[in-house]
Amino acid sequence: MRGSTVLPGTPCRQPRGGELPMHRLEVPAPTALPFVVGTFEQVGPLSRASFPHRHTFYEIVHVTGGSGTHVLDLARLPLRPPHLCVITPGQVHHWEDARDLRGSVVLFTDDFLLDHPADRDRLRRLSERPWTTLTPEEDDCTGRLVEELSEEFRRGDEDWHTVLRALLHVLVVRAGRLPQTPAAAPVVPARAGSVADEFTRLTSRVDLDLWSVQAYAEHIGVSPGYLTEAVKAATGRTPSELVRQSRAAEAKRLLARTDLTVRQVADRVGFADAAYFCRFFRREAGVSPGDFRRSGESAERPTCE
Repeated sequence: MRGSTVLPGTPCRQPRGGELPMHRLEVPAPTALPFVVGTFEQVGPLSRASFPHRHTFYEIVHVTGGSGTHVLDLARLPLRPPHLCVITPGQVHHWEDARDLRGSVVLFTDDFLLDHPADRDRLRRLSERPWTTLTPEEDDCTGRLVEELSEEFRRGDEDWHTVLRALLHVLVVRAGRLPQTPAAAPVVPARAGSVADEFTRLTSRVDLDLWSVQAYAEHIGVSPGYLTEAVKAATGRTPSELVRQSRAAEAKRLLARTDLTVRQVADRVGFADAAYFCRFFRREAGVSPGDFRRSGESAERPTCE
């Protein structure tokens, strides 16, 4: 994603009126690795920000202590450590009443997954169950891996980037083995899998304004028919279904976490006609945009362990 990393201290880009801040990953030089790992204290105040915001990068959070609530999109997730949490680019989150928050965060851009592109799908599936409560054994295993990442990151020895990518891959794969993580996608031909993976990655990009299957197909460089075949083979669902889901999810985030008017929200998710957006939203969410906003949150709250 263009502009995913910045020098430390670079101000956040000013969001469009009424929208949410978009944080980019801070690295010490333009040529530095798009990767950071450390404790909440080492990474800094933004790692436990109390205001709703988005990232252009992935975040894996290992919470080992503290109290409060983590709000991710529309789910309020109380802290009962130890937890493991995956936040993908474009999701909205913040911390409420966080006290004595302890643990580590691993931050990295999409570019850092170059050696293991299948990890994008694993991370997406992990983000669908964002708040995993760990057993003592799982917590110990996760803690050791994160500490290895931290040590390698601090030392910066020869070929450290390859070791970091390998350790991150192990962390993502082992996280994907935890109970109740959604099942892996079926095996599909290489090109179709690549197209489906790119489509899935793009649906998290709220900055691209792609709101139709035709637009996604043109952006990827394939026909709408081939895109439909590839995505259906990889996910069991059509691109149209996933685009509708993406638009509805983004509309919910904006209604719940911003002061944008319904007409402005409609425009942000690609509807020129606010009345048509209201019909779409009611069909997808079961309530009108106004009722959804007044209720404060969706009734569809993810289960937290």
